[in-house]
Amino acid sequence: MAHIPKKLGPLAATAIAGNDITSSCLYVGAIALSYAGVWAVVALLLVSGILFLFRKIYGEVVGALPLNGGAYNVLLNTTNKYNASIAACLTILSYMATAVLSGSTAMYYLNALVPAVPVIWATVGVLSIFMILSIAGITESSVVAVIIFITHLATMVLLIGASVWFVANNGFSLLQLNWRVPPPSGTIAAALFFGFSTAMLGVTGFESSANYVEEQKAGVFPKTLRNMWLAVTILNPLIVLCAIMVLPLAVVGQHEETMLSFMGLTIGGTWLATVITVDAVIVLCGAVLTSYVGVSGLIKRMTLDRIMPQFLLKENKRGSSPRIIILFFLLCLSVLFLTEAETVALAGVYTISFLTVMAFFAVGNFLLKIKRARLPRPETAGTVSVSIALVGVVLALYGNVRLHPDYLVVFLQYFIPSMLIIAFLLNRKAILEYLMIWVSSFVESVPGLAVVGRFAISRTIRRLNRQEFVYFTKGDDLSILNRVMMYVQANEITKKLKVVTVLKEGQKMHPEYLKDVKVLDRAYPEIEIEFIELHGEFGPSLVHRLSAEWNIPTNFMFIGSPSNRFPYRLADLGGVRLVI
Repeated sequence: MAHIPKKLGPLAATAIAGNDITSSCLYVGAIALSYAGVWAVVALLLVSGILFLFRKIYGEVVGALPLNGGAYNVLLNTTNKYNASIAACLTILSYMATAVLSGSTAMYYLNALVPAVPVIWATVGVLSIFMILSIAGITESSVVAVIIFITHLATMVLLIGASVWFVANNGFSLLQLNWRVPPPSGTIAAALFFGFSTAMLGVTGFESSANYVEEQKAGVFPKTLRNMWLAVTILNPLIVLCAIMVLPLAVVGQHEETMLSFMGLTIGGTWLATVITVDAVIVLCGAVLTSYVGVSGLIKRMTLDRIMPQFLLKENKRGSSPRIIILFFLLCLSVLFLTEAETVALAGVYTISFLTVMAFFAVGNFLLKIKRARLPRPETAGTVSVSIALVGVVLALYGNVRLHPDYLVVFLQYFIPSMLIIAFLLNRKAILEYLMIWVSSFVESVPGLAVVGRFAISRTIRRLNRQEFVYFTKGDDLSILNRVMMYVQANEITKKLKVVTVLKEGQKMHPEYLKDVKVLDRAYPEIEIEFIELHGEFGPSLVHRLSAEWNIPTNFMFIGSPSNRFPYRLADLGGVRLVI
């Protein structure tokens, strides 16, 4: 009997993504203070406001399309595979940078406690440990995530409590001193802008929950968004406020990478600094686990859609995909050794890819409203709210590039090769056909090699073309069917499309419709159209039965956008895609 993975509850689902987003308080406060001074608290509250808007944006998109993949999933169901693949590539880059940056930063903290620890090789060890945990299954790894999450929150509460005790005994003299320090960026407006831009790094990880939504119980996803928003809204501004009251701003820059540990040393002594340092190591390692879980859901979805090679899909008894996890581990190792754990290089990829993914999600929300207006959704984000959120992210992206133009160069060094690989995979049939022509040119000079090469290439092309697709029609007119054919031709590799209509007993399709199908069959000679008429009720049971009978995965089945009268959720159909 196949292993059925358990679904995640609110605490476990929140902890996996929450370790990433709440670990930001270890570094984002010092960054915001360096650009905004005492106005960093306001900058962090502005970030919280933008994140509040994204709660509904994510809630609407993932509620309407509750499948793994995040921004990739929404763009796939509203545009095409090329646009969706750009979002996916950015998300994967973000996860790679997150895993390596979090792991190496954790080891830098550990090195401060134990100088004998080699940072790079210790980071390899961290990446290896969480690779093994991820292969063990999401339920098992979530237990570790919950322990890390609760421990981290308790440590931050301890630090805030100790800060309050310190102020109660020493007064507000440091706050008054810091208040008189002019903003580092010159004006208050500049301080707020650059403080806000850099503080947006404090919400990295908010997008992660959307990449493993299928592993969550029904109704859990909105709760993860609420919990993460509450955590960063309370922790980040409050910790920065405490820092302003217990530390002179002049010394913050000297301890930017370990500001919280220095706070602990100042207000509680060595023991508190040690507790915070250990917590930093643990929760940053938890962010590595978030990357593994998030990227596993995303790459699995891309593989099911035939963007990535199919051999990655093989699962173990615990329902995880070891080949995807190992591939991600190897990619992380390549980034680690190429950058030599250099924080600036990693931050360049991290910052731009994360903020661009957030922008894609807002754009996807607009596309969902325009192209999938009839699709049922549990909540709706207002157009003005989405616009403000999108502008906020774009401004933050501009602010970060303005502050660090070199980040953009580093980002492009990773993004361009990644997109070239994705472009190759999306166009592999055309590339193979050109390769066939090139190999055939060697028939006279090297006949044996040409024959072997042509045989291998033609076998690969046949295997790609063998996959059939299905479109469930409600009796659409010729123009809609033509749009479906155009989508299939532009986005999929196939030689056959089944056009299926499900009728009630006694009903028959109009003869004119059958003529339209024949017209399309002649118009697209490279794709065979088979019209199938079934009697019954269209729903999850029929979709899954046909998928099993025809050996066609449900994500290779298409429908038009269902209306509010449709009795099932899109998730119930098991991954059926929207094309019209």
